Amino acid sequence: MNIVPQIEIKRLAIKLRPIGEKMVKKGHPWVFADSIIKQNSDGNAGDLAIVYDKKANNIIAIGLYDPVSPIRIKLIQFKKAVQIDSKWFQTRILESYTIRKPLLKTDTNSYRLIFGENDHMPGFIADVYDTVLVVKLYSHIWFPYLNDIIPRLIDQTGCTTAVLRLSRALQTSEKTYNLYDGQVIYGILENEVVIFREHGVLFSANVIKGHKTGYFLDHRDNRKHVGLISKGKTVLDVFSYAGGFSVHALAGGANEVISLDISRQALKMAEENAALNHHSGKHSIIVADAFDGLQKLINNGNQFDVIVIDPPSFAKKELEVSKAKNSYARLARLGAKLIKPNGTLVLASCSSRVTSEDFFEISEQNILKEGKKYTLLKKTYHDIDHPITFPEGAYLKCGYYQVT
Repeated sequence: MNIVPQIEIKRLAIKLRPIGEKMVKKGHPWVFADSIIKQNSDGNAGDLAIVYDKKANNIIAIGLYDPVSPIRIKLIQFKKAVQIDSKWFQTRILESYTIRKPLLKTDTNSYRLIFGENDHMPGFIADVYDTVLVVKLYSHIWFPYLNDIIPRLIDQTGCTTAVLRLSRALQTSEKTYNLYDGQVIYGILENEVVIFREHGVLFSANVIKGHKTGYFLDHRDNRKHVGLISKGKTVLDVFSYAGGFSVHALAGGANEVISLDISRQALKMAEENAALNHHSGKHSIIVADAFDGLQKLINNGNQFDVIVIDPPSFAKKELEVSKAKNSYARLARLGAKLIKPNGTLVLASCSSRVTSEDFFEISEQNILKEGKKYTLLKKTYHDIDHPITFPEGAYLKCGYYQVT
């Protein structure tokens, strides 16, 4: 399969400062440009960077060189020297697939097969929606290897179609070898909106135009749990996007569900996803900024048995962390005001720069500030298809609080 023309790659010999070498030996997947003290030649995107121990001259890792990123080398292989070829990618993909096998034994045909650094393929995402494989690239480093990788992914998943998505940075780049965002690179895509199952509940993903690869798979287990606790309840889903929590709540037997989001287009998707499934509950939408919408519901005297507040990342830069923490505090207080006595308040964060310890502490302190008491029911993190292998790879945290 020739997705790109043959791209010549070089082998670069790299040595690092002691602190950088120490991090690599611990298995950290990033080598920053300022850690490199010796390099035998200039590198192009995707060149193999062989990292040597400064004293013993042994190979300690192999990575892909990225000349335009501060993370100059994205490491894919640690400790022992191997040939990075089609067989290596086949083994890597099989190992990732094996981790996901328990999920695929459930009534689920959507999953993340490759989760970037956490599956030793930094900047590379591969999601499956039924029989459609969606690959998203975040770096030029992967173009030289697509001819080897895509067939292996198709063989492992049994998908009949593959779609390529490119990050915004790559979309504006000149050197993408005539590949473009939303391109069908294998098979035929009958419809850009693909229907898939998540623990028996049907959803849709626009694999050509949707955010990320078309849907957010990481909250799957939390959505399932919200469905399990929603029977006979009133549910508010804040930052609902395409209605993941809303639809599971309806499928779980909720009497009434409100999806609140600032995007009317996203709420239209939520209504369409709800319509894919049989349910008897009432589903309504509120188009509003979350903070304004929550305050209006409080002013109107509304209360709910279950509230889910799952905002997008508030801190994409370190400078935004303080503001993000204030936002999480406000949301916890607003949620505490709206929850019925003994109701369940579900608070989530996907800001990797805000630690789980800080997030849970902020949530709990601000429930108490509203004069409410709580019982922590459980804390959850990443689902099985989003494994974590290094600290910066962890971003998702979710707390379930019974508030009295």
